[in-house]
Amino acid sequence: MCYISVTVPKACAIFLLDNRAISMAGCAAQVFLVLLCACMELLLLTIMALDRYVAICQPLHYYVIINPWFCVQMTLVTLFSGIFFAGFHTGNTFRLPFCQSNVVHQFFCDVPSLLKLSCSEILSNEISILIYVVVVAGGCIAFIAMSYTRIFSTVLKFPSRQERRKAFSTCVPHILVVTVFISSGTAVYMKPTSNSLTVQDMIVSVFYSMVPPFLNPIIYSLRNKQIKEAVRRIMSRKLSSGKQ
Repeated sequence: MCYISVTVPKACAIFLLDNRAISMAGCAAQVFLVLLCACMELLLLTIMALDRYVAICQPLHYYVIINPWFCVQMTLVTLFSGIFFAGFHTGNTFRLPFCQSNVVHQFFCDVPSLLKLSCSEILSNEISILIYVVVVAGGCIAFIAMSYTRIFSTVLKFPSRQERRKAFSTCVPHILVVTVFISSGTAVYMKPTSNSLTVQDMIVSVFYSMVPPFLNPIIYSLRNKQIKEAVRRIMSRKLSSGKQ
């Protein structure tokens, strides 16, 4: 909800009301919040891979390993890591002088589109982004890949086809969101700013700023039996009231 709330309202104002103006402070706040939510999304998706690994490969130890204190610790680590990352890159971007134009060729303020507007040397900014993507995002990708390698090797040993189908149905939505989020985000942030195509970047940006938050309810909640039953009850109640 926070991730979508950063970009969607302003994008709606741009497209529906033709309100394209944004202040420097508003742009900086949007950059900070987008980076914060994106970093937290990446880390939470990585933690969810661990959660699925323990649930499938070590089910008897699940409540010992994934206990409430562990969840609190991981949440705090994710939050403070996101704040540090967002604060560093926001400050590193807005220390630059912007003299090329006052038009951000994007439907929200993000670092690559702002770097195009700078009239100073941006190599250090691009290197810092590259280091983050390689170290942090690469580490998360490697951890998720190793988790799912072990998960699939375990699932294929299940004697029951129904158990295998249940395990795969739990993992596939998560893998889908991870793939869309990481591939689209990497495509935008790893590409040299000078070679960046505006329209292409806007399309790809949708896939890391809007699609993962849209799919989050599926991987976080809608796989849960109680949530599905509650949704069915609400829908049947609305249908019955509509017929009356």
